[in-house]
Amino acid sequence: MIFGKIDYINLLPFHIFLKKESLQNSFKQSIAYKQSYPSRLNKMLKNRKIDAAFISSIASANRNFKTIKAGIVAKKSVQSVIVKPGVSKKDPHSATSNILADILNLKGEVIIGDTALKAYLNNKESYIDLAKVWTEKYNLPFVFARLSVNKNYSFYKKIGTKFTNKKIFIPRYILNDYAEKRDVKTEDIIQYLKHLSYKIDKKAQAGLDLFLKKSRLKKFFKERV
Repeated sequence: MIFGKIDYINLLPFHIFLKKESLQNSFKQSIAYKQSYPSRLNKMLKNRKIDAAFISSIASANRNFKTIKAGIVAKKSVQSVIVKPGVSKKDPHSATSNILADILNLKGEVIIGDTALKAYLNNKESYIDLAKVWTEKYNLPFVFARLSVNKNYSFYKKIGTKFTNKKIFIPRYILNDYAEKRDVKTEDIIQYLKHLSYKIDKKAQAGLDLFLKKSRLKKFFKERV
């Protein structure tokens, strides 16, 4: 079994969860081996080079995938998916975020991940938080990614369900390590993670459905991987 890993802070709770679970060593090794950025994992899952991953919401709509009620959900703001107003420029590592900026009619450079988080925390006035604009406009959470599977669905469903129903404690030394490597403060990481949820409940599903509907209307589905 091969799982695709995104090494961003937003999935740190999931990686901690996996380390504490009783899983085969070969599976744990595969997580580290198949590490990449979101848009790359979209293609890897489509081409069956990996069995499962948290992939972009827009890509998860592929009918060849089975999805689980687990994802990366911004309850209100997110801080790590932003637009710098100015000349439009897509983030090559993203799919969903680029489309979201277009749907919200926000012109500028799209930036995602830990790089975006650092930039936003250093100068909030210079950036627009995409999730914040979405929730203010539609009063719904925004689902940036969804756990999607093309093989061993029952196994991954069990993992995803257990993860979303469990409170994850992240040791301080791990938080400090991420803070040092990403050049952000430990306390900022703690506060950042409070903006996120990982369970796609009814309200999050409504937000996801609305996003996919608007993507279809704007004919963005051809860009989803």
